[in-house]
Amino acid sequence: MKLADEIARKSSVAVYGTKRFLVHARDHSVAEGLEYAANWNMAMLNTEDLPAAAMAAMSKTPATFSKL
Repeated sequence: MKLADEIARKSSVAVYGTKRFLVHARDHSVAEGLEYAANWNMAMLNTEDLPAAAMAAMSKTPATFSKL
C-alpha cells in the first residue's frame, strides 16, 4: 500500500509512460526502445506536469499533477 500510494502521487503521464516503455521494451531492441522513448518524450513532456514537478522540487513541496 505504501508503494501504491507513492506511485499514485506521481505524474499520471510519467507513470503511464513508464508502463508503455516497459511493455515496448519486451519485444524491441535497445535502439528501437530509445527511439520510442525519444518520440514519447517529445510529445508528452509538453504537459503541465514538467513545470509542476520542477516547482515542487525547488520549493520542496508535494506537486499536484493533472489527471490523464
